[in-house]
Amino acid sequence: MDNSQKITITVCGDGGCGKSSITLRLVRSQWTHEYDPTIEDSYSVTRTIDGITYSLHLTDTAGQEEYRGLWSASNLGADAFLLVYDITRGSSLQGLEYFNQMIEIERETRLEQGQVLPVCIVAGNKCDLQGMRQVGAKEGLEWAKTRGCGFMETSAREMVNIEETFALLVRRVRDMRRDHARGIQPTLPSAVARTQPLDPLPVSNEKAESVEPDTSAPDTPQEKPKKRSFWSQLRCW
Repeated sequence: MDNSQKITITVCGDGGCGKSSITLRLVRSQWTHEYDPTIEDSYSVTRTIDGITYSLHLTDTAGQEEYRGLWSASNLGADAFLLVYDITRGSSLQGLEYFNQMIEIERETRLEQGQVLPVCIVAGNKCDLQGMRQVGAKEGLEWAKTRGCGFMETSAREMVNIEETFALLVRRVRDMRRDHARGIQPTLPSAVARTQPLDPLPVSNEKAESVEPDTSAPDTPQEKPKKRSFWSQLRCW
C-alpha cells in the first residue's frame, strides 16, 4: 500500500460529545462503553472506498479542557480533522473554536510551505436525541461552512452516518491531494467573514437632554427628521 492510500485522521471535541464512541464504532463491530475520554488513543483500520482500500490511522484526542495541553505536533500534522460536538449541548459547538483556531494556524503554515492542506468535517453527534436538541442542523452547518469545513450529523449509539462521515473525509483528502498535485490552490475561509457587526450603542439620556430645540424661527414649520437606517446607527463594525 503506497502513501497515497494512507490517511491520518485526528478526532477532537470536548468531553462528553461522544467523539470516542464515534471512533470506536468505526473500529469495532460491537457497541462498547469502556473508554476513557481523557486518554489519547490511536487506532488503525482499513476501509475500501470507491474501489480503493485505504489505511486509516485515527487519533482520538483528549477532550477534557485540562488535558488539551497534550495536543502534540503529530495531532496537528494529520491529513484530516473530525470536529465533534453534542447537539444536546450548545456549548459543545462553541468549544470547537479552540481546535479550529489551531487547525487554521496549521493550514496557514502548510500553505506557506507548499504542503497539502488538511481537510476538516464537523459532526453534530447524538442526532438520535431529537427531543433534547439544543443546536439545530442549520446552525451547525453554518458554523462549519464559515470555517471551510464539511458537515454531518451522526449518532454513535444508532450507528447513523459513522461510515459515511469517514468515507467523506477520505474522499476530501484524496481530492485535496489531487488538486495539490495539479497546482490548484484551495480558497481558505476568511476570519473576516465570520465577524458579526456590533449592536449600536444606546444614546445616553444626559446627551439627549443637552440638545435644545431650535426656536429661532417659531413660525416656520419644522421639517420632520428622517429616520436613520439601522446600518447608519452602527458605531463599530
